[in-house]
Amino acid sequence: MSLRSLLGAAALVLIAMPNGSSGTARAEEIVVANYGVTANGFPFAVAMGMGFFKAEGADITSAGGGTTLRNMMAGGVAYAEVNPGLVVSAIHQGAELKIIAENVRTNAETTWGVKPNSPLMTVKDLKGRKLGYSNPRSTSQALVSLLLKHAGYTPNDAELVRTGGFGEGIAALEIGAVDMTPFPEPLWAIHKHKYRALATVNEVLPPLTNTIAATIISQGKTKAEFIKAVIRSRRKAVEFMNSNPDEAAEPIAKAFNIELAVARSAVRNLVENKTGGVPYWGSGQIHMDSLHRMIEVQKSLGTVTKDVDYDQIIDTSFLAADIQAIVK
Repeated sequence: MSLRSLLGAAALVLIAMPNGSSGTARAEEIVVANYGVTANGFPFAVAMGMGFFKAEGADITSAGGGTTLRNMMAGGVAYAEVNPGLVVSAIHQGAELKIIAENVRTNAETTWGVKPNSPLMTVKDLKGRKLGYSNPRSTSQALVSLLLKHAGYTPNDAELVRTGGFGEGIAALEIGAVDMTPFPEPLWAIHKHKYRALATVNEVLPPLTNTIAATIISQGKTKAEFIKAVIRSRRKAVEFMNSNPDEAAEPIAKAFNIELAVARSAVRNLVENKTGGVPYWGSGQIHMDSLHRMIEVQKSLGTVTKDVDYDQIIDTSFLAADIQAIVK
């Protein structure tokens, strides 16, 4: 099983040209789940727009998605940002993958929205209601299940409705097919004036590892320097976003095709609002408590069906020396 097949359609393929003295190095690709839709991918837009990839030796020359670019990917993908549960499940099915970094440490990008005139006023009102999530075994399904648990209910106490995507969920909310749906940033920044926030992840849930970086073991052996360059570039981008959120929003607005004011609102929201003191975007360092917490949630959904030997599936050697140690 390849990283490409894990991510499916909800991904961006970034075409990268590693710097080489001959100028003829073969193009590499990385994949970022939900790029262009949700905020986990913001650092990659910043790294590309600010020239961080090029400076670190992984020159991202173009970006796009869809079947054509996915078909261009031959011989596997060296680096992918993806839901940790999908990677663990694939490893259990025999895929030779390693988790190499923790990219997004929380799910602070998610706000659950309702119509302004909705009778739902608190999470206690969710019983018996139709609650949207994107796709089975997705993070959004995990989060809405945890939201119900926080309210004192079980997933069986409400009707969980697969919408097929976040934009589709908003459309379903608009026509009354669901009573509540998740709005990840920047979708909340775009639509917050039209809908009402019922709850945010920051208010009700602890830190849960949102996305990790993974590599195919064979690719990690042959393309280690490229992978390290991608990780360094992304880390630079996160640091830049934290210190210069308004300026960082400029390449994000361009890459995500959103208004600059929307991008600035989304970046500031995630920089300023931490989950239990934990920032949204991480440096790459792995924190075992939040990763374990998310895997346990994925077990409850059936995404992960076996016990996890973390020592066997994690390789921190691609990280800089100051963040290689796993935080227990």
